[in-house]
Amino acid sequence: MLPFLMRSAQVGLVSLLLAGCFGEDGNVALGTLERDRVALTATANEILIDLPVAQGTFVEKGTILAQLDPTQQQAVVNQARAEMQKSKANLDKLLNGSRPEDIAQARASVASAKANLLNAEASFARFDDLTTRGTTSQAQLDSARATRDAAVASLEGAEQNLKELEIGSREEDIDIARAELAAAEANLQTQETILSDLRIVASRDGVLDSLPWNLGERVTVGSPVAVLLAGDAPFARVYVPEPYRVKIKEGDKLLVRIDGLDSEIEGQVRWISSDPSFSPYYALNQTERARLMYLAEVQLPDSASELPNGVPAQVVMP
Repeated sequence: MLPFLMRSAQVGLVSLLLAGCFGEDGNVALGTLERDRVALTATANEILIDLPVAQGTFVEKGTILAQLDPTQQQAVVNQARAEMQKSKANLDKLLNGSRPEDIAQARASVASAKANLLNAEASFARFDDLTTRGTTSQAQLDSARATRDAAVASLEGAEQNLKELEIGSREEDIDIARAELAAAEANLQTQETILSDLRIVASRDGVLDSLPWNLGERVTVGSPVAVLLAGDAPFARVYVPEPYRVKIKEGDKLLVRIDGLDSEIEGQVRWISSDPSFSPYYALNQTERARLMYLAEVQLPDSASELPNGVPAQVVMP
């Protein structure tokens, strides 16, 4: 039943349009004045906390139209900024190298290890001589040898640590730190963009036509928060009868009649559909093809910028 009713409604609309097109004047396309509708949608499920502009107000591009609660996203931005600063500090640390105090401490450790090695070598030489004379045990000699070997290893470790501090950071570590900083900066930029998107601003000059959500409501992602009617002058959205379709192309100048105005206004076709509305062409015979309608938009000049939306209009066919 529902498809039948919809089909009947479509046929009725076509009949009404045709009655106007081929009635009094016989060569006009009927429609209404319209403007581009720009829907500014929400990017997050947040509470609407501010609506600074009233409906019906003309606004310029960049004007703030609505504000969603930024508390949660601001915390995310602060965390991302802290991570970026941490990565930057780590890179600066690697680029600056070791502090002079650390190098001095490492040199002192080398000097201490050398002194310990000299003492351990002297002790080992003494026990070696005493063992040869038979006045001390082999165990004492082995202990002195182990102490000497440990002192040698300790000195080598201290010297390598000093060398590492004097040379500085490895290039690979610096490259890793740079990559981590770049990733942190990109993440911060992304989070700041998400934060700025919670402030709904006009993307074009126009009239604020609608604010679908009330203050204090939690909006859903992707739903329109503000709707603009953009453009200085409206355009006539009309249905062109099939017999005139081949005579009209984009850029053509046509006369537009508007209810309430005595004189016609010259407009320019900015778009016309290639597909007919309401009925598929292959389902119609030669007689019924005349009933097809092609949606078209005829732009009015800037001098018609004061005309409101929704006013009935007729475009004279060539």
